[in-house]
Amino acid sequence: MILIGLGANLPSAEFGAPPASLDAALRMLQQSGVVLVRRSRWYRTAPVPVSEQPWFVNGVAAIETTLDPAALLALMQAIETRFGRIRRERNAARVLDLDLLDYDGRVSALGDPPPLLPHPRLAERAFVLRPLAEVVPHWRHPVTGQAIQDLLPRLPPGQAAEPMG
Repeated sequence: MILIGLGANLPSAEFGAPPASLDAALRMLQQSGVVLVRRSRWYRTAPVPVSEQPWFVNGVAAIETTLDPAALLALMQAIETRFGRIRRERNAARVLDLDLLDYDGRVSALGDPPPLLPHPRLAERAFVLRPLAEVVPHWRHPVTGQAIQDLLPRLPPGQAAEPMG
C-alpha cells in the first residue's frame, strides 16, 4: 500500500481554496496514471509548529502506481510546482504539499537515495495520523511496528485536526 499526504493553507490562483486545490491535485495524479484507492475526508488542521499562518486543509490517500518511490516523489513535486509552490523555508505557508508517507512498508535511511521512507515525522503529526487512521485503521509504522491506534494518543499536545465533513 502506498500512502500520500496532501495539504494546503493558501489558495491556488488557478484551482482556488485549499479543498478545491487538493481535489485538483488528486485529479492530476490520476491523469498521470496513479490509481486512487481511497482517501480520507479533508481535515482542518493547525499549523505545526504553531504560527500565525492560516490553518491547513490536510488529508491522506491510499494509491496504486507502477512508479518507484523516486519517480512518484518527482511526479508529486512536479504537481506542487504546477500549483505554484515555491520552497523558500521549512514549514512555510503553501498552496500545495504532497508527501510520500509510506511506500509498501519500505524503510530507507539518511544517505540512501531519496525519498526517505517512511516519512520521518509522520508519527508526530495529527494532520497525518488522524486522516491516515481513517484510510487505513490497521496501519503499522514500518520502522517501529506501532499500530496507528497506539500512536494517536502519543501525539504532542496542541495539534488540532478536525474533520471537515
